Amino acid sequence: MKNLACGCPGSHVRTIEATETTQPEATGRLASELRQWPTQLHLVPPSAPYLANAHLLIAADCAPFAYAEFHRDFIKGRVLVNACPKLDDTGPYVEKLAAMIRNNDIQSITVTIMEVPCCRGLAMLAQEALKQSGKDVPLEIAVIGVDGQRRS
Repeated sequence: MKNLACGCPGSHVRTIEATETTQPEATGRLASELRQWPTQLHLVPPSAPYLANAHLLIAADCAPFAYAEFHRDFIKGRVLVNACPKLDDTGPYVEKLAAMIRNNDIQSITVTIMEVPCCRGLAMLAQEALKQSGKDVPLEIAVIGVDGQRRS
């Protein structure tokens, strides 16, 4: 395969439009509510067009696996970025999130974390980024239990 000068094709910023094929099927299968790519916080540029006037969802990597209704209850109507405060290099996260908030007129921020102590770091990163952005944006922290139940 030829090397592309523009980097990995999987990291190109894309908006995903809902189509008939992404609507719930008669079989009862749920449709994906994801409307942009990429989602990994390291890969999302603060200038991504889908961030403009967005309701931002900052999700801990494990939360969608634990919470069965994650697409319906959290992703729907929001722009998703995901990260792991324990395993990721989180050094650039506060400034990157602050730039996203500062430069895109973010409407609200929801952070989904797991109930385990290491996950609290993601909520703290979001709170600090909001503070550094200088904006007054509603912030909600949703805690998911390891049993898949929402705690708050």
